[in-house]
Amino acid sequence: MSIPFRREDPLAPGAVEEIAPGLRRILCPNPGPFTFRGTNTYLIGRGGDVAVLDPGPEEPAHRAAILRATAGERIARILVSHTHRDHSEGVPGLVAALGGGVPTHGFGPHATPAGEGGEGGDRAFVPDVRLADGAVLEGAEWRLTALHTPGHCANHLCFALETEGLSGVLFSADHVMAWSTTVVSPPDGDMAAYMQSLARLAARGEADRLYLPGHGPPLPEPQAYLAALAAHRRAREAMVLEALRRAGPGATAEALVGPVYGPELDPRLVRGAARSLLAHLLKLEREGQVVRDGPGWAAR
Repeated sequence: MSIPFRREDPLAPGAVEEIAPGLRRILCPNPGPFTFRGTNTYLIGRGGDVAVLDPGPEEPAHRAAILRATAGERIARILVSHTHRDHSEGVPGLVAALGGGVPTHGFGPHATPAGEGGEGGDRAFVPDVRLADGAVLEGAEWRLTALHTPGHCANHLCFALETEGLSGVLFSADHVMAWSTTVVSPPDGDMAAYMQSLARLAARGEADRLYLPGHGPPLPEPQAYLAALAAHRRAREAMVLEALRRAGPGATAEALVGPVYGPELDPRLVRGAARSLLAHLLKLEREGQVVRDGPGWAAR
């Protein structure tokens, strides 16, 4: 099953898109091979009770855009979907620009300790308020339910939005994005957890009719897309096993990139692809289908 990616996104960095009354998006100017055109920051609510979801990296121009968009309003809280720097690093600067005292919310600090690897982790961010799975945040005209969806990052949260005249919206952050598959890089990323989180969102069915991701354009009618993502990962896993059998014992994740992804892979993505294959191998190891063989792996 091919994945029906959506990559057209005309929003300019710094501009404000009104998705619906009381729901706005601002694009940060931090494009890259893993961030697409940049990080999406969402403004939830209006007037005296605005929540900012994912202030992005430490980027003065983006912080200024957030402040312009909320001029005359009150930012009452800051939410963080997960502790990768392109989502949470901008929190201290925004809090300082607001004069301090704005509470921050997230699942918790970054789970991977310093020195144990991890890509792009923001170990400086510790939320003032820790949101457990199922936690509810309420504003004057909106309600958010936190959904713990580990896989891309151990402390990843999605948020289901309820507001008057608008239902079925899920802030899917980096767990589901319309423009690309999600990076799952150990140790922060866990492929088994990612697949379980995908299944959890799929089980919500028609409760979610629009996904608003951390990068890229909105994703309407996401259920078929979720099924395609899950099928893609299962097919990739089968390819990993087949490539490992052909390569023989001791093959590393890096050695499997070419056979699994093919020669068309963007060179900038090779390292990320190897990390994704490692995530598959670790999942297969837990399932008893592969074993470690020196610095590499072998199929059972």
